[in-house]
Amino acid sequence: MEPMKLPGPKARALIKRDSSVISPSYARSYPLVMDHGKGSEVWDVDGNRFLDFMAGIAVNSTGHAHPKVVKAIQEQAEQFLHISSDFYHVKWIELAEKLDEIAPFNEAAVSFMTNSGTEAVETAIKLARYHTGRSNFIGFTGAFHGRTMGAVTFTASKPSYHGGFYPLMNGVVHAPFPNPYRPVLDRKSGEDYGETVVRYIEDQILGHILPPDEVAGVLVETIQGEGGYIVPPPGFYPALRKLCDKYGILLIMDEVQSGMGRTGKWWAIEHFGIEPDVVTAAKGIASGMPLGACIARQSVMDWERGSHGNTYGGNPLSCAAALATIELIHDGYLANAAEVGQYTIEALEEIQARHPSIGDVRGKGLMIGVEFVNDRKSKEPAKQLADRVVELAFERGLLTLGCGKSVIRVAPALSITKAEIDEGLKIFEEAVTLAEKELNFR
Repeated sequence: MEPMKLPGPKARALIKRDSSVISPSYARSYPLVMDHGKGSEVWDVDGNRFLDFMAGIAVNSTGHAHPKVVKAIQEQAEQFLHISSDFYHVKWIELAEKLDEIAPFNEAAVSFMTNSGTEAVETAIKLARYHTGRSNFIGFTGAFHGRTMGAVTFTASKPSYHGGFYPLMNGVVHAPFPNPYRPVLDRKSGEDYGETVVRYIEDQILGHILPPDEVAGVLVETIQGEGGYIVPPPGFYPALRKLCDKYGILLIMDEVQSGMGRTGKWWAIEHFGIEPDVVTAAKGIASGMPLGACIARQSVMDWERGSHGNTYGGNPLSCAAALATIELIHDGYLANAAEVGQYTIEALEEIQARHPSIGDVRGKGLMIGVEFVNDRKSKEPAKQLADRVVELAFERGLLTLGCGKSVIRVAPALSITKAEIDEGLKIFEEAVTLAEKELNFR
């Protein structure tokens, strides 16, 4: 496939204007200036068409501009745009009721609505301290929980997220996340690697660093996102749940990226057979409208009136979009994510067999990571090659995003079809082939 000449003239002009007025802290992956989208297709301001395999970082769960979501937003906009969290409105209540229905625990669920994932995490941190009366936490290396001061303290995927911002929030100790492809701890005979990590937490962190009765919570991404789309071993969460129960510690699942049907279940933790105490959601919850939620067991969300609040909590437009999104996921996209996700993983494994630069294919549903390595034996990350694949794919009409050191994520809309997956993977493999040749990969 011939590459497009990107960016086009209109895009170049807009990028120049952007550079004068937008914060330089934003890390733009490549020069895409979007004009409009429909489903899993995107057009830029110069009329170039792209297939979207990243869905705004797993945000556009129902695709771009789904008619049902657009209509819900329009109808709500005609009623009112804002009333503030000091009062009540129907959509806010209805959304909380829906979240109660789908929450990943049997106990009644109570929600605090936010504007983003990082705010949902901040809410969970404050709630855990308030509920337990304790102040310390355990997080994990490779994690991404957001960039506000509390959330960024837990974030441990890149040193740049911390650089220039010390001192961070105190009271957070990190354990290694159980990456089956890159284990860092020694396992005992017959031990699941997830169990190894939990044993390390109990023996080394609780045994030497943090008194267990002063730990409020364990905060963990069910499947790591920014850290490399890493799926932990099956024994990890059962062992972690048991540890938290033993010491009265809250288990807080960050499902900002992995939740809302992305893995073929409402929540990724449902793949592991345990129930958390708190779950944070955002990204795909409202098909692109800014919304997050901290969803907790009723017995946990016991703070007093005025203990926590915000101005835009339960924004009516975002709540309307979320209700439409949840209905669409329930009525078909949840099943589609499971079916098309498995189809995509199998297709990527076939591509892997033809390309020695692909060291690992992993994921659940439509949350899939493809890790590139210089050598399958050493597993040395092939960052330059992965970055080049992203660039070459973009030039040929496929939108992807990297994560981890050398991983490309496949996280399209939950509505994507197998035919669209086939079209995208054809471009993807061509990009891999070209990148391997350019970099003399053997």
